[in-house]
Amino acid sequence: MAYPSNFGDWQGRLKAMHDADYPGGVVVDPTPITAGEEITVLYNGLLAKSGADQVYIHVGYGDSRNWENITDLKMSRTGWGWVKTIEMPAKGRFNFCFRDSANNWDNNNGLNWSYEIHNGRLQEFEKQS
Repeated sequence: MAYPSNFGDWQGRLKAMHDADYPGGVVVDPTPITAGEEITVLYNGLLAKSGADQVYIHVGYGDSRNWENITDLKMSRTGWGWVKTIEMPAKGRFNFCFRDSANNWDNNNGLNWSYEIHNGRLQEFEKQS
């Protein structure tokens, strides 16, 4: 079960994501994140506010302390911040931080950002008596 955007359609979506003003200047949409679906990351954090000429999202999957399939993806500059749309792999964790072209990093004060990727099925909970 894919989740629709929490911020509307594409034209108004980036503005709404920007205006949400989330801590660290990072907004991921939609959440929760579903395996096989695309998500959009908007970054308007420290590097963007420092005038970076290019921002990359540094991503990895799996345990937040032991990333796998690590890659840097070039983000696109918009009037609302830096944006990248990414297709999510099989369930696990989506871990990321940011760097600029001068190799300055924004890693959320060493915590990075991390989201659970679910399989799209609702879990049924048994009633406990």
